Amino acid sequence: MSTNQTIAQLQSTDRETVFHPSTHASDHAHGKVPVNIIQSGKGIYIKNQQGTELLDAFAGLYCVNVGYGRTEIADAIYEQAKKLAYYHTYVGHSNEAIIELSQRIIDWAPDGMRKVYYGLSGSDANETQIKLVRYYQNILGNKSKKKIISRDRGYHGSSIAAGSLTGLKLFHQAFDLPIEGILHTLAPHFYWNAEDGMSETEFSQHCADELEKMILAEGPETVGAFIGEPVMGTGGLIPPPEGYWDAVQKVLRKYEVLLIADEVVCGFGRVGAPFGSHLYDIRPDLITIAKGLTSAYLPLSGVIVGDRVWEVIERGSEELGPMGHGWTYSGHPLGAAAALANLDILEREKLTENARDTGSYLQEQFKKSFENHPLVGEVRGVGLMAALEFVADKSKKLRFDANWKVGAKVSAACLEQNLIARAMPNGDILGFAPPLSITRTEVDDIVRRTTKALNSAADLLSKEYSWKS
Repeated sequence: MSTNQTIAQLQSTDRETVFHPSTHASDHAHGKVPVNIIQSGKGIYIKNQQGTELLDAFAGLYCVNVGYGRTEIADAIYEQAKKLAYYHTYVGHSNEAIIELSQRIIDWAPDGMRKVYYGLSGSDANETQIKLVRYYQNILGNKSKKKIISRDRGYHGSSIAAGSLTGLKLFHQAFDLPIEGILHTLAPHFYWNAEDGMSETEFSQHCADELEKMILAEGPETVGAFIGEPVMGTGGLIPPPEGYWDAVQKVLRKYEVLLIADEVVCGFGRVGAPFGSHLYDIRPDLITIAKGLTSAYLPLSGVIVGDRVWEVIERGSEELGPMGHGWTYSGHPLGAAAALANLDILEREKLTENARDTGSYLQEQFKKSFENHPLVGEVRGVGLMAALEFVADKSKKLRFDANWKVGAKVSAACLEQNLIARAMPNGDILGFAPPLSITRTEVDDIVRRTTKALNSAADLLSKEYSWKS
């Protein structure tokens, strides 16, 4: 695609016509938020229209798992488009690409998974999950067992229902969310939520106890499902404390509550295992996938349905006929072609193993480099997911004044180093989730640039607010 417009003209047109997600609308419209027009990408780097090369340490939105510039994915999309660019999957229609992809996904998934239903985003996939929970419980005659428990700080999308599952106020304010029937239990963040003297195992049991209390308070006959990310993503990149998923699953089994594993971020290698469910021995009834499925080369999401749920869905069709649920673009052949090429790369280049091994190196270097930095309260992560959480006083675990916007300031300081790291929307947190193709040398580069950014931000805070480390 070519344009004769100058960069300034493109930026002006953007401000006039583009409605950006998660962007301050007024500041953007009036030029207070920069318009960064991205032109190209290769590996872990992207280049803007000014020609500046940026190291993308967040893989877009933790989704470009195989890195930028993979022409083999583009070629696969092109070849599929020439043969069959689109046909629906209603009433038993299919295409070769989606058939092959479905088998590949089942092979990647934990044991006990049966079928894959497709969408375009994690949000619409979790909308499907909510409907499947209701369908499942209704077919079983559990007319009241429809409530879904999510977690504070969990992220499951930004639509009406999926946004209700999300446990972040930003995604609720002025939208009248969450809707009825969606509840939120304690986030498993040991650093902030554990009581003094608690071990990780004790805190995990505390989280499970709080979940059980909620189920009992609501009535077990009303709680149909629990949804959780194996590792919390947008809520702050929070790995579960030791024993968490084992303790939670015991509660869910006790009250016959379905388990939905939201693997949108964790799936397809990011945590150093095929899925987060493999890493933490999670045995889900339903799984949500997106992002890493195609490395975001085309939109594609999925719901992986386990044996337990599928058997009830099959029974439901015998009673009610076809399920009244569908998306126009379910099982899109171009998305399937992109996903197949993406999985080929992940497998051929052993990128899951690289996420495990180079990810371990990243975690080591982050701990070594940042744990004692005066700004940093906690360094955490697993695989190729990591976060730095900033505090005003390390010894007292005192948060910064929210008005200081420390996370955003550090993210901006990173950008000055031509490094993209994400200021997370819940607290003063800087997130990292680079492409799975990253090397140790590139990890060292991230550490070097981040160190400069942290020191710069600390100096700025000292000057603006007289903050003392």
